[in-house]
Amino acid sequence: MAEHRADQPGEFPYTRGIYPDMYRKRLWTMRQYAGFGTAEESNRRYRFLLSQGITGLSVAFDLPTQLGLDADHPLAAGEVGRTGVHIASLKDMELLFDGIRLDQVSTSMTINSTAATLLALYVLVADSQGADRTKLSGTIQNDILKEYIARGTYIYPPRPAMRIITDVFSWAGRELPEWNTISISGYHIREAGSTAAQEIAFTLANAVAYIDTALKAGLAIDDFAPRLSFFFNAHNDFLEEIAKFRAARRIYAHLLRDRFQAKDPRSLLLRFHTQTAGSSLQAQQPEVNIVRTAIQALAAVLGGTQSLHTNAMDEAIGLPTEAAATIALRTQQVIAHESGVTAYPDPFGGSHVIEALTDTLERDALAYIEKIDAMGGALTAIEEGYQQAAIHDAAYKYQKRIESGDQIVVGVNKFTATEPTKMPVFRIDPANERQQVDRLRDLRASRNAERVDTALDQIENAARAGDNLMPPILSAAKALATVGEIATALRRVFGEHR
Repeated sequence: MAEHRADQPGEFPYTRGIYPDMYRKRLWTMRQYAGFGTAEESNRRYRFLLSQGITGLSVAFDLPTQLGLDADHPLAAGEVGRTGVHIASLKDMELLFDGIRLDQVSTSMTINSTAATLLALYVLVADSQGADRTKLSGTIQNDILKEYIARGTYIYPPRPAMRIITDVFSWAGRELPEWNTISISGYHIREAGSTAAQEIAFTLANAVAYIDTALKAGLAIDDFAPRLSFFFNAHNDFLEEIAKFRAARRIYAHLLRDRFQAKDPRSLLLRFHTQTAGSSLQAQQPEVNIVRTAIQALAAVLGGTQSLHTNAMDEAIGLPTEAAATIALRTQQVIAHESGVTAYPDPFGGSHVIEALTDTLERDALAYIEKIDAMGGALTAIEEGYQQAAIHDAAYKYQKRIESGDQIVVGVNKFTATEPTKMPVFRIDPANERQQVDRLRDLRASRNAERVDTALDQIENAARAGDNLMPPILSAAKALATVGEIATALRRVFGEHR
């Protein structure tokens, strides 16, 4: 890849930032990832966070919703509403966003296997509010490849799963021009134990796979590339993390221009959301997590993020309390309004250390990308277990360093406390699951069953015929088909990945 150095932010290859003025004109979107229990409970938390100054919603869904299982499915038992909000139907989605105008807020939804269905539900809620679809802004994660690499909430085999994603690209390109149709995630790759260079490489290799699939489906690069977005981790090594974001931008700009011949300048911009490192949070001395999160958030800002979530200090113990979530948000606000760093685009640009780290990470990441290319691309490499094995090896080496004491973790293997810290724990009411099952039964008893069955048949027919899946999914969601029923209709055609 040709080496290029830009003197100013906003110039190709965007090492120093994708916009000339960065935060001097507009701050990053401040999000706080939230969702638990019922739609009503999560709605109350969203309203609270909005009152505290967040500028974008970020929705966490529970495992059954992520895996296309309704609350009464045997495998959903004990998991409903635990790691996020449970959404079964349009009725739940309406409750989730009750009183929140969707054309006036940016919403990020962390959902992958069932992303097309959750997007359909979101759009239907916006329609009912009278919102203009062309004004809706936000992101669905919709990144299935990293599920096979690092996370595991997949349903279908990789190739039909990729087909669903390109259907979303195509449909949303026409219907939702301001919506980010995918958030290609390095976050979970890093959480699984990868190095910074692996995070860049495996994320961008996945991006190449999505782009290749979309091009083979007949889409033009500049019709969908401007709405691709990314999701990175901000970890503990402050200077390395700043350099990581700079290196990722530079590699991506070259990939889109040189490999894919993108002409629209917007196609070359690596726009990304950042979340501070959940895996760095410790249950021992949890208040220290505030310091970790502040350092990580500052690295994300100095690295040029477009959107940021800061973890709460109690997340190694349970879901965040309101008090802990507020401190996490205040961390962003202090950086934005008190630190002074927002007055300068890429304040560390030109630093010998930062430039050397950026070059090193670029070189190491490109070596991984070239190896994946030689294997036939990210999908083939995943099927052969290459990325998974590399991450496991990196995670093992890091853990050995902690156990040997070479890597100090404050409060864990050094500077430990004699007495455990008492911390309020946010608990989910077990009655929520029973309530959700009862609501689901009521829904099925009251809806037009024939209309639902017809709509589900149309999804199966479209899946077999190769037609775009979004229109029949929208029709089924409008008829009050559940997330689980829509996923099952697709399972009957695509099967399940084992």
